[in-house]
Amino acid sequence: MFTGSGLAALSLLMRMVQQPALSGKKVLLLDADAKNRNDRTWCFWEKEAGLFENIVHHQWNTLYVHAQGFSKKLDIAPYRYKLIRGIDFYRHCFEYLDQFPNIHRVQATVDSIEQEGNEVQVQAGGEVYVAPILFNSIPPKQPQLKPHEYWLLQHFKGWTIETETDCFNPAEATMMDFRVGQEQGTTFVYVLPVSRRRALVEYTLFSGKLLPQEAYDAALKDYLHRFLSIDRYTITEEEFGIIPMTNVSFPQRSGNILNLGTAGGNTKGSSGYTFRAVQKKSDRIVASLLQHGHPFDLNKESPRFHFYDSVLLQILSEGKLLGADIFRQLFQKNKGSRVLQFLDNETSLAQEVQLLPTLPIVPFTAAAAKYLYLKGFK
Repeated sequence: MFTGSGLAALSLLMRMVQQPALSGKKVLLLDADAKNRNDRTWCFWEKEAGLFENIVHHQWNTLYVHAQGFSKKLDIAPYRYKLIRGIDFYRHCFEYLDQFPNIHRVQATVDSIEQEGNEVQVQAGGEVYVAPILFNSIPPKQPQLKPHEYWLLQHFKGWTIETETDCFNPAEATMMDFRVGQEQGTTFVYVLPVSRRRALVEYTLFSGKLLPQEAYDAALKDYLHRFLSIDRYTITEEEFGIIPMTNVSFPQRSGNILNLGTAGGNTKGSSGYTFRAVQKKSDRIVASLLQHGHPFDLNKESPRFHFYDSVLLQILSEGKLLGADIFRQLFQKNKGSRVLQFLDNETSLAQEVQLLPTLPIVPFTAAAAKYLYLKGFK
């Protein structure tokens, strides 16, 4: 049984049904949302064609990062930067999964989840559902933080716009543009053109609180005018999202409940990227199911990456350095592909020994020492 039918649940289920040993198992998807609208966009990078390659809406070989007095074209080979629209993902998965009579979808709000002996009971929509294993992707709430834990929000609003004249180069995208005001915290805009007259432009912040909706709109309008010289356009789609950026270690498992997605710690604490981590965890879960008959034998990533995320979150939370300056320096002094590899938690220790000294040494060393000190008194 799955509580949730979003990215994490569908990524795992699409892999399960492609395995003959798993494809016939009875599955129930419970979700309050019908997933019938384009509610979000996922961006990620990968070297080869992935499971969802045929629904990639657009991809780029060329990325740019901008900051005050700085602009760099990134060398991201062998990666390609890809975009998948939420509605395309949902339609693709549901059309494929609907071929299996053993998979059922119920639209209902989950009211409670309880472990009862060797089974999990879920109350939803006035009904009680029972299963031996539950895959849960209901987003976690902010817990009471310990002294060494941090919780920021990545919040963003995006417009897909169409212009009257050719304004974009669909072969080039802006991954981060920090030239906007940084008064509210780490703030940047990304621009993802899919044609010469159509692009997704998204205003993104890392901070402790949200802005009034009109503030996001004003920032998007100002960016289009000041940096792209675009004043005449039609907004064809809007999206708004909030992602927790935290070093809180969410429990992977509770009894027969396995947490997925953000609930399972698959959102990168220092960047918010989730898509690739979800795919990698889905592969590990399927491997465990095939080898052991259960999904719980999962190898964890090196704790180094949790440590790196924690140090950066401390710096951003306490305002010791501007996030714009940190990311600018990271991209300025390192090859783009190496930074992407690092953000995907896939670098080796030897590679990190070369990359980490390119960041501001004194504040990062002080933050690392403080984090380890506070963690020792957890």
